[in-house]
Amino acid sequence: MRVVIDTNAWVSRLLLSSSTSARAVDRALDDHEVVVSDALIEELADVLSREKFDRYISLADREEFLRRVLRIARTIPVLSIVEDRRDPDDNRLLALALDSESEVVLTGDRDLLSLHPWRGIALVPPHEFLAAYG
Repeated sequence: MRVVIDTNAWVSRLLLSSSTSARAVDRALDDHEVVVSDALIEELADVLSREKFDRYISLADREEFLRRVLRIARTIPVLSIVEDRRDPDDNRLLALALDSESEVVLTGDRDLLSLHPWRGIALVPPHEFLAAYG
């Protein structure tokens, strides 16, 4: 099964390694095919470069985490344009889910979760991902 992991879940995985989000991300990586796009990687890189994270984890460790994501996840080209949400990052994430033919989007974003299901794709928070797919 293909899974898209939203930026908020990736960040939670990095910063809170024993959280439900971290367990869900780890389960997705262990048991499923995780996909990313160039846009998702750019968003994640932007978020991880923010100074507010300096007090929790070094920039070098954040950069290494991003490199690991790139090694582990499959990068998918995204051609679809989705305009269902106000947030362009959410639209790009949905386009990735659509073009990669993913079955699940793992996210903590309430706006995205309110769409569940979206075009046959499950949009689920970490605890539901673990219950249903873990």
